Amino acid sequence: MPTTTPTRILLADDHALVRRGVRLILDNEPDLTVVAEAGDGAEAIDKARTHRPDLVILDIAMPRLTGLQAARELSRLTPGLHILILTMYDNEQYFFEALKAGACGYVLKSVADRDLVEACRAAMRDEPFLYPGAVTALIRDYLARAEHGETLPDKAITDREEEILKLVAEGNSSKEIADLLVISTKTVERHRSNLLQKLGLRDRLELTRYAIRAGLIEP
Repeated sequence: MPTTTPTRILLADDHALVRRGVRLILDNEPDLTVVAEAGDGAEAIDKARTHRPDLVILDIAMPRLTGLQAARELSRLTPGLHILILTMYDNEQYFFEALKAGACGYVLKSVADRDLVEACRAAMRDEPFLYPGAVTALIRDYLARAEHGETLPDKAITDREEEILKLVAEGNSSKEIADLLVISTKTVERHRSNLLQKLGLRDRLELTRYAIRAGLIEP
């Protein structure tokens, strides 16, 4: 019988212990293999370029770039790449953002030992994988929108502004952000000014609080 090549997986989570546990679950399956690990969203993008995985599993709350930010960038760089979000957050906002970012599945860490393997296989069949609470949220949202004739509102800020907001909230200076994103300090300052104006905020402290509420950084 011909053997099929195992699905090559990149696993990104900022907790080494979580990565080790998830890797044990995945590497125990003959059709799945973890080829690379990353500790944050930016590293996940770099490792994806190097290792060219079939599937990327991203935690949501990570330093430098969140899983959602990394998912958006990976979807842009590699259309067709399969992406799963693995998270501790049973949160409708994150769930919808994950779908918009290009993820095809949303798995809760609390039941990863039960759901993750099937989620990986579903992703590789180009099928969505949603935990029961997410299915309920999706149906409720669809029914509410149908009833009111509404569409989901666009995000208040652009992807680049979100990127800069996260880095500001993590305590980086304008120069450090400019170096990280390979843009000028002046451009960073302009984005910061736009953020304060758009969000009706006054200073870095209020930006940080907003970033925590938006799930960009952990409190």
